[in-house]
Amino acid sequence: MEKANGTAGVNFILLGLFNHTPAHRFLFSLVLMIFLSSLLGNGLMILLILRDPGLHTPMYFLLSQLSLMDLMLAATTVPKMAASYLLGTRSISPAGCGAQIFLFLTLGGGECFLLAAMAYDRYVAICHPLRYAVLMNQRLCLHMSTGSWLLGAADGLMQAAATLSFPYCRSREINHFFCEAPSLVRLACADTVVFEFFMYVCCVLMLLIPLSLILASYSLILAAVLLMKSNAARRKAFATCSSHLAVVGLFFGTIMFTYMRPKSHHSVAHDKVVSAFYTIFTPVLNPLIYSVRNKDVKGALRKWMEKYVM
Repeated sequence: MEKANGTAGVNFILLGLFNHTPAHRFLFSLVLMIFLSSLLGNGLMILLILRDPGLHTPMYFLLSQLSLMDLMLAATTVPKMAASYLLGTRSISPAGCGAQIFLFLTLGGGECFLLAAMAYDRYVAICHPLRYAVLMNQRLCLHMSTGSWLLGAADGLMQAAATLSFPYCRSREINHFFCEAPSLVRLACADTVVFEFFMYVCCVLMLLIPLSLILASYSLILAAVLLMKSNAARRKAFATCSSHLAVVGLFFGTIMFTYMRPKSHHSVAHDKVVSAFYTIFTPVLNPLIYSVRNKDVKGALRKWMEKYVM
């Protein structure tokens, strides 16, 4: 078959996540409800942190950035998937595909580093409480947040540009519900071994560097907590960290399962389900985890409801 010149002018086809069976229609409705709940939960979290002076602290500033990333991550994939399923418009332009790859990697990579910044915040709060205001100042928070966005964007830009530079002359059907770089590269009619190795190294670095920082922070936290003589202080420290650890476990666990398995263990069906978990389900869990276990957030929500709802 004759090679196409790049990807210009020819659309890709997203095969999607669901078929038009009663069971899949129910699952699609469930995903749509979860997506709307994610938008509402993360949007409300951002609003509460912005409006309540009691939440104007480094921890909640970083949490607002996490909610923004989660909100955008869900919005990057679900609307197109829903439009494809409901309207039958499964085609996506190369530009649209590149935008999805860029945004997905920017937000996913940025969230990895942001979770590492949040772990450092907890380390300072527990191990150096008297110096917290100095060590975790506004300037550092802005630098950590901006750095997370920029590192994710650099990874997203490189991989999106490299992925779309390949000629695609085979079937342009992507067996996924959004444009993900590994799924797209499988369709290329060029030697992609070097790029796949580069992509794998990038994913490992984007995952292992933040995860190493998180593990180092929590190792120091655990050592400090074990030295505490007060049981109340220990319980407070564990309560402070438990929400963040739950989010870290969910996010890193699913992404590492997808990207760090040997190629021979990959299954397209399993990959789609796992991708759905961390792009659709995880974003709705994060605000729930932080709100249910956090007295400050629950108090801010109560004050907001008393003022505007009741």
